[in-house]
Amino acid sequence: MALCLVVDDSEVIRLITRKILESLQQSVVHATSADEALKVCQDSQPDIVFLDWDLPSLGALDVLKGISELDTEVKPTIVLCATENDAQQFALARAAGAAHHLLKPYDLATIKAILEQAGVSEKENTDQSLAI
Repeated sequence: MALCLVVDDSEVIRLITRKILESLQQSVVHATSADEALKVCQDSQPDIVFLDWDLPSLGALDVLKGISELDTEVKPTIVLCATENDAQQFALARAAGAAHHLLKPYDLATIKAILEQAGVSEKENTDQSLAI
C-alpha cells in the first residue's frame, strides 16, 4: 500500500480522488495549498503526489521545486493533474520533476493506470464501483 498525497484546492476533486485511491487500497492524505503540500511531503514522505496545476498563491511549479529541495532520501513520484491539455504546461512540469500527468476529470481506470506506470502496488480489489 502506497501513501498518496492529493494536492488540490477543490474539496470535490480531493474527495473523488481519495475515494478512487482508497478503492485501489491506497492510503491517502491531502493538502489544499502548496505550502501545506510541502509540509506533508517533508513530514509524511508520500510515495506519490497527485498535484493540481492551478493552486492558489504558489503554483505547481513552486511545489515541484520545493519537493526537489526537500531533505528526504526518497522523493515522491509526481503526477500533474490539469484541466487543460496543454503540452507546454506538461513539458514545464516534466522538466521540474513531474513523472506523469492526468487530465481532469479522471476516473478509476486512469488513476489505476498511473499507479501501475509509477510502480505503485495495488491489493486485489474485485469491487470496481465507487460510492461517493
